[in-house]
Amino acid sequence: MGIPIPNSKLGLWLFLGTEIMFFTAFIGAYIVLRIGSPGWPTDPADTHILVFWGGFNTFVLIVSSYCVVVAHEAMAQRKFGKARQYLLMTMALAFVFLGVKSWEYYGKISHDILPSHIAETPAQAINKVDRELEQVVRKRFAIYTDAEVIDVAQPKDLATVSAQLDVFAKATGEGDAELRESARHDVALYSKWQNLHQHIVANVSLQKVPVATGPDYLADREELQEGESLPVLEFTEVTAELERLKNDANYGGFVKAGVLAPHPVLYGNLFASIYFLMTGFHAIHVIVGMLLFARPLLQGSNLDEKWTDWVENSGLYWHFVDLVWIFLFPLLYIA
Repeated sequence: MGIPIPNSKLGLWLFLGTEIMFFTAFIGAYIVLRIGSPGWPTDPADTHILVFWGGFNTFVLIVSSYCVVVAHEAMAQRKFGKARQYLLMTMALAFVFLGVKSWEYYGKISHDILPSHIAETPAQAINKVDRELEQVVRKRFAIYTDAEVIDVAQPKDLATVSAQLDVFAKATGEGDAELRESARHDVALYSKWQNLHQHIVANVSLQKVPVATGPDYLADREELQEGESLPVLEFTEVTAELERLKNDANYGGFVKAGVLAPHPVLYGNLFASIYFLMTGFHAIHVIVGMLLFARPLLQGSNLDEKWTDWVENSGLYWHFVDLVWIFLFPLLYIA
């Protein structure tokens, strides 16, 4: 006496039970963290969550589930050509889903919405601007060290490279006029970044103390009374300075391309971790479903009734993948 279903179908249902527990843990943890995190990022400008494309992907998966049902029905009716057509439609819709998801991932990666990359406080945003500006300067200086227009023993030492570039830019002679001109602007950019960096390290206001090093800075510190301190650096000062750098006609384009607009996002790293974890695992399940459908499709015109149970079981798995997304879409995109 046994359950009147194929062993493969019973095994799949048992497997789907473990999958339900797997995703329930993710979804439950997300709900607890979300409720316990007042100020959770919901503004699309912060999260770059695109509700329209999430809804579009939901529609794509629902239609693909319908195609699977029709394909299974066609297999049961021995209409194997029709079954192949609907399985191909399912595969095509799965590629559409992954394509949209890849485009969404690209948008987040290009805005550096990644776990541990997001500034959650003004201080973290200031330090991120400092690091990104440094990378812009290093990329610009690498042009000259790689081209060997200057001879530097330690190309990572920006102060030494800047000093030699300054000499190179001021030199006269035939050739390299364009390179000398760009070097002059890149040295100026280094000087601007270095001044901002010193203010960030010392936590001193840009407006009250224009230069955070040298005799004037030391004199200002000596004039302080006991218990007094120099005005601290404000987040608005850094954003204003960054805007000036981006608007500079000589090097503004490099700064715009390399430095994102500083914007603290509370719980941003937790949001990014959950988003990529849940949607990433779902995408892996979509790929597994596509591999399952690829097996009968590879049979081509040899597809026959022996693959009926395979198509049915693959369809059950695909319906589960669709159901998980129906939970993820409102939780991640709408709520």
